[in-house]
Amino acid sequence: MPADSLTNLSLSEAARLVAAREVSPVELTEACIARAEALDAKLRAYITPTFETALAEAKAATADIAAGKNRGPLHGIPFALKDLYETAGVRTTAASKLRESYVPAADAFVVTRLKEAGAVMLGKLNLHEWAFGGTNVNSYFPTCHNPWDLARITGGSSGGSGAALAAGLCFGSLGSDTAGSIRIPASLCGITGLKTTYGRVSLRGVLPLSWSLDTAGPMARSAADCALILQAIAGFDPLDPASVDAPVPDYTPARGERLDGPSTSSGQRLRVGLVTNYFFDTDAVEPDVAAAVRDAADALGTLGASVRDVVIAGVEDAQAWALTMLVADATAYHEPHLREGAAGIGEAVLTRLRSGAQVSGADYARARRCQAELRATLRELFREVDLLVCPTSPIVAPKIEEVDAATRSLARHTAPFNLAGVPAISVPCGFSKAGLPIGLMIVGRWWEEGTLLGAAHAYQRATDWHARRPPI
Repeated sequence: MPADSLTNLSLSEAARLVAAREVSPVELTEACIARAEALDAKLRAYITPTFETALAEAKAATADIAAGKNRGPLHGIPFALKDLYETAGVRTTAASKLRESYVPAADAFVVTRLKEAGAVMLGKLNLHEWAFGGTNVNSYFPTCHNPWDLARITGGSSGGSGAALAAGLCFGSLGSDTAGSIRIPASLCGITGLKTTYGRVSLRGVLPLSWSLDTAGPMARSAADCALILQAIAGFDPLDPASVDAPVPDYTPARGERLDGPSTSSGQRLRVGLVTNYFFDTDAVEPDVAAAVRDAADALGTLGASVRDVVIAGVEDAQAWALTMLVADATAYHEPHLREGAAGIGEAVLTRLRSGAQVSGADYARARRCQAELRATLRELFREVDLLVCPTSPIVAPKIEEVDAATRSLARHTAPFNLAGVPAISVPCGFSKAGLPIGLMIVGRWWEEGTLLGAAHAYQRATDWHARRPPI
């Protein structure tokens, strides 16, 4: 199979070929490396490639699989990690000058999980400095560029992951999501990204942005791919204070083709609520985005779901209070850097950290109260529906020089669900008139990632938005 054809495969497709011994991990890895070497000077998706080590890992995986020692669907599959995940012997920069030479002694908990599953590690991917921004426009490390239009942003903070997956530089990645940092680049780059329930995936060894809101999760080209990754990384970690000891189901059976019968996790017709307030405000949401998401909701109905309009009372205030909590937590973590004079912190991130220092105890208490109220509102709403749908981002990817005006709007729709701690997935659902990807966000109950993945997979079986590749 030609190298370009290999890099166009989804993770699930590549895993099937590897298991059937029709393609080897070495071939997959060599194809990803060749594509990265051809394209990454334009994209700047990688901060630290580890291609030589990856080839050695791929050769070992190929030998093991040939000997009948297949560890599962991720064995021999090339991954690259957001450079917020600590990796033993490989620097972890957080895209910060302050961490340029930081080399951890141990892997993050979930990196260990991926290695145990046999994944091949191609290196560390670009992100917004300290994960503290939604654009991936950086002051010290390079700015990441969108494969659909190199003059535009990837979104952030997991922008390197979005760009690398869309451009075929790897098959899977891990991102982190505090106010939308998995879902925003998924939407803007035309890939699939899952923000997990707060506490579902261990954060031990993941450099923090906000202890109260951070989540780790998979990024890939499809919901089926994300399910395979989540299966490997989900689970309780007693050494992570945010980790919750909740059962981890088998995510694969939920991946059906219809939303009105046995293929759904409940065995019943799925009830979907299209959130009409706030998420479709005409002064904030681009018309192409609104139209594509409404079409996607109609498609879910065609697949068997019961779709009706709903509202989330009070959601209009949730983004502001989520960001209040976020900046206060971030400032607390970075307080030693600020005491030392903040040298090496980019101007935009430094401004945000200083704003966090101005958050009062009363403001933080109000944010926590808004969080409790939003959770209560969603608990009641989820008695009536199984899933919520809305646009992931109100806008498509803006040009790099326009990010100042766009920055706050990027997290407009995603941050409220971080505040609530519920799982949410972004899947491609169309393109703007300018040819830029649009994301559909599907939101579910706490711990019900399987229902999200099942609905997203059914939608992706019926559409081909996720299968389209940028002309780079």
